[in-house]
Amino acid sequence: MSKKSNVLVLFSLIFILGLMSSCGSKRDVVYFQDASNFETIVDEYSFVPKFKIDDELSIFVSTLNPEASAPFNLFRGAQEGGITPQQVDYLIDKDGEIDFPVIGKIKIVGLSPDEVRSMLRERLKDYLVDPIINIRLKNFTVTVLGEVSRPGTYPVNGEQITVLEALGLAGDLTIKGQRNNVLVIRDFDGTLVYTRIDLTSKKSFKSPVYYLTQNDVVYVEPNQSAVTESTLDNRAGILVSIASVLITSTVVLITRN
Repeated sequence: MSKKSNVLVLFSLIFILGLMSSCGSKRDVVYFQDASNFETIVDEYSFVPKFKIDDELSIFVSTLNPEASAPFNLFRGAQEGGITPQQVDYLIDKDGEIDFPVIGKIKIVGLSPDEVRSMLRERLKDYLVDPIINIRLKNFTVTVLGEVSRPGTYPVNGEQITVLEALGLAGDLTIKGQRNNVLVIRDFDGTLVYTRIDLTSKKSFKSPVYYLTQNDVVYVEPNQSAVTESTLDNRAGILVSIASVLITSTVVLITRN
């Protein structure tokens, strides 16, 4: 085989091996790499959930006098024949309001649960003595997509969830997930805000999207290894054909020499 032929074959084989292989490092997959042993991080960001348009709320008012508080609680169905009536939930309309019994329309969009409790106590002081007001967000969900083990939409119990907890619900990132560029899409009453968070750094704990809000979408992009693998899968037939041609050419060159 001539020197020129040897160089051609060697270059071709290196080219194919380069396309069919990918490399990664510890820096690509480890969370919070810059956190030191026994380091204490003080959370200076106090997360307060706020209500949004289309939120579904459960509001229950109670006092020491059940008959006095009954008009301020809506129920569906009469308690007859052993059937327990169901409480009616409130949906925040496009104007950010709910229609509350007796006192009428109240605007609560952008308010926290504590702020709504204070507002209702003020509005109800002419009707009730020391009312206890329980408020619960009924449609708190987050959606996790991309390179995670179990993508999907997950209900949230409670008033808050972190991006780490959401990823935990989805079975964590796969080895092919890009950890330093996770995208969180947030809807502020029709305005979408896109924010990226780097989970390989401890700075992620101070990100404005570390705590998720209702209906947030978390998207994990594929890393370069996954992109390369996908490209190779799409071109597998072409690569096999190229390899076959090169092998055939090599055999012919060897035979001739």
